[in-house]
Amino acid sequence: MRIVVTGSIATDHLMTYSGRFVDALLPDKLDALSVSFLVDGLDIRRGGVGANIAFGMAVLGLRPVLVGAVGNDFADYRSWLDRHGVDTSAVHVVDDVHTARFVCTTDQAQSQIASFYPGAMEQARDIELGPVAEQVGGVDLVLVGANDPEAMLRHTAECRQRGLAFVADPSQQLASATGDQIRALIDGAAYLFANEYESALIASKAGWTGDEIAERVGVRVTTMGAKGARVERPGAPAVEVSVPAEKRKADPTGVGDAFRAGFLAATSWGLGDERCAQVGALLATYVVETVGTQEYRFTRDEFAQRFGDAYGDAAAAEVVPHLAGAGAFR
Repeated sequence: MRIVVTGSIATDHLMTYSGRFVDALLPDKLDALSVSFLVDGLDIRRGGVGANIAFGMAVLGLRPVLVGAVGNDFADYRSWLDRHGVDTSAVHVVDDVHTARFVCTTDQAQSQIASFYPGAMEQARDIELGPVAEQVGGVDLVLVGANDPEAMLRHTAECRQRGLAFVADPSQQLASATGDQIRALIDGAAYLFANEYESALIASKAGWTGDEIAERVGVRVTTMGAKGARVERPGAPAVEVSVPAEKRKADPTGVGDAFRAGFLAATSWGLGDERCAQVGALLATYVVETVGTQEYRFTRDEFAQRFGDAYGDAAAAEVVPHLAGAGAFR
């Protein structure tokens, strides 16, 4: 299965705060909020929704095509992605601006305060998917991830016009999107990904009930944090999966991206919804144990062992054969 991943490509600046943000907030003064936190550490990492998801798929042996816009500072990042199995030939380079930048601080309670500078990402709206599909010999699925809002709408509209199956994953852009924009982004999607809060926000802003959303998308995938994930497909019982035991909690940034990468990788292998969600949950667990969204490492045997420990030998027997061709476990 040839999968195109559209979305942000960014540099992450990740900081940690030893206290809790809520302890510095006064409920009756939130309209005049002005706070500063002395952080303990700073890690500068590769990131961006599109790049994170593409990297996760590549780690599992796929060769996804990454589509997005970057600045003239992308050379090292491109080399990294190429080396780990991501096809970056369709990434558009803008010469006079920086690659997008995500700045995030995480406190002891794993709460986060973040800001995002779009930079070159704003020019992703000029990218056409048709030439990309021709270049790579056809496309089976397009993930439309958080990106420049106009780019997201353009990619979605082009998928409909060209008859390309697409995944709606608006995530971080839901807060600023209008109801009309949200309806345009999800209507007709083969898959809709969201966490629990985002799922409620989609329904509220779009003005659609859960049943109405179900009529407009093929499969709804809802991540539920430590409670796992739920997959809802028309005409079938909902599937819920748990998350594997964590070895430690290092940083939650990029956990949702890894889940999507694992889910879609297993989808490309032809596995059922339960196994797809389980593969996604385990890949997400590796990310939460690591600082940085693309810094996790594991061997094929280790992944298979942890999968079996979490979900049983029968489940592992379905997944392990697909790991045999994985070339990016390094």
